[in-house]
Amino acid sequence: MSRTTTAQVPVQLTTRAEAERGQGVDGVERVHVDWTRCDGRGLCTELLGELLAEDDWGYPVSTTGEVAPAVPRSLRRAARLAVAECPRMALSLRPPTDGSSTARRPG
Repeated sequence: MSRTTTAQVPVQLTTRAEAERGQGVDGVERVHVDWTRCDGRGLCTELLGELLAEDDWGYPVSTTGEVAPAVPRSLRRAARLAVAECPRMALSLRPPTDGSSTARRPG
């Protein structure tokens, strides 16, 4: 199975405290996984289980079927904490760009 990545500028979180306070950009953010960094430890799926689940190998997959699922307002704090706690820095929050982030996985 091959995974592709896109070049986008991630939303920067400067500190864990900032993530816990829920500060950051306004608007719709999307969870993005950098497959070149992720090694399937599963911490993000524990912290953000409403949006991410583990596949058969432990890698995060969207529970909504989107490649980069939108983060509802009620999950922003959890999403920021998952980004801040990712041991491989493979998770980021990104604003929608050209609509391609809403694409669904084939199948």
